[in-house]
Amino acid sequence: MNLHSHLGSTLHRRLHSHAWLMALLGAAIGLGFLLYAPSLRPVADSLFLFAGFHIVGAIVLLASAYAFGLRRLIAMFGRPAPSATRYVFGWGPEWMNGLALIALALAWAAIALMIAAPGWWPLAFALLLLAANSFVGNAVMRSFRSADHIVLPMADLLRGESDTVLDAGCGAGRTTIALSRVLRQGRVVALDRFDADYIDGGGRDLIARNLAAAGLEGRVEVRTADLTGIPFDGGAFDAAVSANVFDHLGEAKPRALAEMFRVLKPGGRFLMAVWTPGWPMFAVANVLSFFLTSRAAWRAMAKEAGFTLVDEGAFNYAWFVLLEKPAA
Repeated sequence: MNLHSHLGSTLHRRLHSHAWLMALLGAAIGLGFLLYAPSLRPVADSLFLFAGFHIVGAIVLLASAYAFGLRRLIAMFGRPAPSATRYVFGWGPEWMNGLALIALALAWAAIALMIAAPGWWPLAFALLLLAANSFVGNAVMRSFRSADHIVLPMADLLRGESDTVLDAGCGAGRTTIALSRVLRQGRVVALDRFDADYIDGGGRDLIARNLAAAGLEGRVEVRTADLTGIPFDGGAFDAAVSANVFDHLGEAKPRALAEMFRVLKPGGRFLMAVWTPGWPMFAVANVLSFFLTSRAAWRAMAKEAGFTLVDEGAFNYAWFVLLEKPAA
């Protein structure tokens, strides 16, 4: 791919996600730290504050440009490729470090507010609390890059070692690899639309790379399809898994659950992990976490699709539920 088409593709993906909004907001905050904060007399009279606002402003401004597209431009000019034996799941720095950057910006915004309007100290204190919350959220996000998270919860999912199992919404292959570790003789079908804006390239090239790194190329079939229209006959799979995917489906959740029910064999089980309201998600998404689908709502949708609930619990900051399609 030439430079022009690569940058055009990157810009297209960014403008069709919410990343551009975060980049513009970051740029505005960075410019505020660089141009407005140093004009305040207490800041101008303090070398520490004067230098601090300039440094933080520059960091926020450059990070916003880097997240929006500069990272991909830099990668085209000789950044060393990761080792062929290392897994790469494609969550870029904007996702792995974005909340730390927000925490830094909020903390310095609190300082600026206390200097410009001391009477607004309750708001400044609230900004510091949000900064601390964002810092914790960043630690949660960064943990997802660890190879220690390439696991599945201990649940009675499989019928036997020769099962055919669907990984619904495989992304870059984290769950596919975890599943293949326990399914020694079976077959895994990794299915995704491969269009997620938070995974580099949507994940299609990355899953091929990660399967090669894990030595699993011949045991996994990768398919491109939507979860609301799975291109397999009814009863094609002994079991299915989906991790951190169904909570992204919006109003299509019931249709996707119905499709999972359709493609499972009678007695087949579906292990689903989703983000639900709770403290880990509050650290990541703050008040937006309250809009996540509740566990009770997931149970109701699963029952409506025809599933029976077998087990549930916590796993990698998510809630998992093991569902079963009743035997005929």
